[in-house]
Amino acid sequence: AIWIKLYCLSFSWRWLSEDVSFSWSYKPEAAKDSISIFHFARGQAYVDNKGPFRDRLEFVGNPKRRDGSILIRNLEYNDNGTFTCDAKNPPDIVGRPSSVKLLVFDRVPTRAGVITGAIIGSVLGVVILILALYYLMRFLVARRVLKVSGHDYCRKGKEEIRQGGIPAETGGCERCANIFTTGNIRILALIILG
Repeated sequence: AIWIKLYCLSFSWRWLSEDVSFSWSYKPEAAKDSISIFHFARGQAYVDNKGPFRDRLEFVGNPKRRDGSILIRNLEYNDNGTFTCDAKNPPDIVGRPSSVKLLVFDRVPTRAGVITGAIIGSVLGVVILILALYYLMRFLVARRVLKVSGHDYCRKGKEEIRQGGIPAETGGCERCANIFTTGNIRILALIILG
């Protein structure tokens, strides 16, 4: 069973009078006039037993704490409307009634915040994906550039070593590999840092 508690709190500069009263009225969504559905005065609660909330409305407030809240059980779609509470604590009777609009739904409607959050999250996800792909492509291009330039450098290094009379098998490639590795780090750092 679906129920709702409608709160009504009285704020007064005076002490709590024995004549404190709480009156609840209900104005259906399409109606022009309000109907009285509950009244509390002199310690006695009066519930409308012929109206739309008969057998479903209960007083759950505490007048000693200036609370005139009511509980409505078994909510129905035709309970949509405006509920107004008027609290009085004589001799302080000046005050404005408070109202709350009740809307009963079959399911909770999607709020604008949820939609906005989903859109922002999706956009951020796409941006992160694009950035990840961008840096991956830069890395792959840098790797290919290093591979090509490193291979050419080793070939030139081997030719220079042969011209000097040192065979390539006796340390030429090792020297080339060491230089290539050092160059690898420098070139990769330059490409990534941009």
